[in-house]
Amino acid sequence: MSSTELPSVSAASVLPKVAPVRVGEGERLRSVGLPGITLTVRSRAGVREGLPPALYVHGLGGSSQNWSQLMAELDGLVDGEALDLPGFGDSPPPDDGDYSVTGHARAVIRYLDAAERGPVHLFGNSLGGAVTTRVAAVRPDLVRTLTLVSPALPEIRVQRSAVPTALLGVPGIAALFTRISRDWTAEQRVRGVLGLCYGDPGRVTPEAFRYAVEELERRLQLPYFWDVMARSSRGIVNAYTLGGQHGLWRQAERVLAPTLLVYGGRDQLVGYRMAQRAARTFRDSRLLSLPDAGHVAMMEYPETVAAAFRELLADAGELGAGADSAGDGGTDSGAGAVRGRRAEADGFGRGGGSGARGSRGGGSVSTVSDAGGAGADLGFGSGSGAGGDDKVDDTNAGS
Repeated sequence: MSSTELPSVSAASVLPKVAPVRVGEGERLRSVGLPGITLTVRSRAGVREGLPPALYVHGLGGSSQNWSQLMAELDGLVDGEALDLPGFGDSPPPDDGDYSVTGHARAVIRYLDAAERGPVHLFGNSLGGAVTTRVAAVRPDLVRTLTLVSPALPEIRVQRSAVPTALLGVPGIAALFTRISRDWTAEQRVRGVLGLCYGDPGRVTPEAFRYAVEELERRLQLPYFWDVMARSSRGIVNAYTLGGQHGLWRQAERVLAPTLLVYGGRDQLVGYRMAQRAARTFRDSRLLSLPDAGHVAMMEYPETVAAAFRELLADAGELGAGADSAGDGGTDSGAGAVRGRRAEADGFGRGGGSGARGSRGGGSVSTVSDAGGAGADLGFGSGSGAGGDDKVDDTNAGS
């Protein structure tokens, strides 16, 4: 057979055999083949039939496992699914090698169109926040509400702690870093990620740390791991430089869906100061600021984020009469949610210890929850919960 007659081979068909990913109790994984991409989808069915669909999109270096805790918190409200973006988690690289924000957004849209689940309650963290912002702007028919946790939207003054991540996108840097760090253990790498992504890495249980090390060891066996990280980092940097109608802030202005914005005061990757701009830009927004959280608030304080999402549904008229009362701010839950109190303020001060502050785009503030109590008695899908030790599980954090 001549070279011109070789059949096409998809990336998914030549993947190396590596250890399987973890699947938590109540979750299941399935592989979905679409034109040019194969996506792994982690799902957690709602507690009863007829709940509205939700889709969760992770950040750079993360996976669908990042959403396991929040999915468990919300299974009385939504029928949840979380994607592994192309090249991440258990999804193979896309055939076209496109890791731009637009490429990832195209994958999300392609999945939603094929699954016919839309419109969905759409969630995004970091890179996933940029991706879902673009999805909500260009395909409003697919989005009921939008929840963004530390979304990677352009910043003029990027935090110094975020620079190394951005530098991964520079040609040759990933290969250089691989050589420099070749003697680092998986444990050392995971501790570095936790220190970067968590407001308090000490909240992570030893069991969760072990799971994170096992997952990183699995990923490092994938020959495309660093290439995906480098190209996706470059995709974020390129998205930051786009102007006009394709700029992320301009697209944020076009989002019609009611939006919940979640920012952490100890976030080392996305500036806490950007919360104000985001609240002004998204036309129908609510802001939850968590002074003690880092970059992955849905993993650090899932009960608090769940309570705020429930409030979003109530405000948007999306909370069905039969919705599960779990996580209702009116109950004495572990998050200690307090609802309905609004006062004139900018909603963005760091005061109040670990109090979680929420504001509407108009400038009023609502104290949503005391984050200091969140995280107790959680347990994520695998049944290996924190058991009341005020630590959180599942450390497969991404930026």
